[in-house]
Amino acid sequence: MITMPLLFREGHVYLETGRELWLFDTGSPASFGASGTITLANETFRVGSSYLGLTAATLSGFVGVDCIGLLGADVLGQFDFILDVPNGKVVISTSDLEHNGTTISLGAFMGIPIVTGQIRGRDCRMFFDTGASISYIQNDEMRTSFPASGRVSDFYPGFGQFETDTHSVDIILGTLELTLRCGELPGVLGEVLAMADTEGILGNQILSGQAAGYFPRRRLLVL
Repeated sequence: MITMPLLFREGHVYLETGRELWLFDTGSPASFGASGTITLANETFRVGSSYLGLTAATLSGFVGVDCIGLLGADVLGQFDFILDVPNGKVVISTSDLEHNGTTISLGAFMGIPIVTGQIRGRDCRMFFDTGASISYIQNDEMRTSFPASGRVSDFYPGFGQFETDTHSVDIILGTLELTLRCGELPGVLGEVLAMADTEGILGNQILSGQAAGYFPRRRLLVL
């Protein structure tokens, strides 16, 4: 078990190794980086130099932060994490960790975690994607029934940058009642959600105000 710096910059979450930043992205199946390797909790992993055409340099341009790469589900899925963004640290372990809070069961598609929330009493399956600075709901009627919350810019590997209008959506996760800023994914990105029988994405907003346990091997999220 080790503790490392965890930073929240420009709407994204980064793990710091030495002086190098890695985007912590549960929504990506694969990791990549300019260094070729990443070592966490004394485990070393080889990673490619790009994923779906995205390199460390282009990633840095999209997020507005100079980073060396991205940690995706292939690496993150080997550990337990306590993500404490408010205090700027993450605990990483190859053994089971515990965290007090509301326990939410996770599904998975290609290694990407899936949560089931409720919106106006209706179940909504969503990818849990810490690489997303906001959340997404593809059902227009459901999303636009909530107050408008402005227009934002975001990006996704293999697609690039895009803009979307957002709404402040009330969602229930387990016993938690949250209000999240939600947009709509464009074109082919929305089709990928449908392939996985999901209707949206739960972004990293849920990490900004509290510590969370992310235990992908046991398919659990604790908030």
